[in-house]
Amino acid sequence: MQNLSNTQYFKVEKGMDLQVSDVLETVYEALAEKGYNPVNQIVGYIMSGDPTYITSHNNARSLIMKVERDEIVEELLKQYIKARDWK
Repeated sequence: MQNLSNTQYFKVEKGMDLQVSDVLETVYEALAEKGYNPVNQIVGYIMSGDPTYITSHNNARSLIMKVERDEIVEELLKQYIKARDWK
């Protein structure tokens, strides 16, 4: 029997840190594999927040819902600026 007068410790393992760029890559590939236009589908999701724009193939829908839409827009803008070599 446990001694209930002492403080018990409970440790939760932290899940893997999701990188928005990795999420976008996975979602893009899943959409392409299913024959969708990934750009149109991702834009539809960002604009509406409706997860049905994203296929559930390869767990893409669940994955994209783990990051905030504003984080997705931020990542896309960062990559656009980087590709244009803007300072």
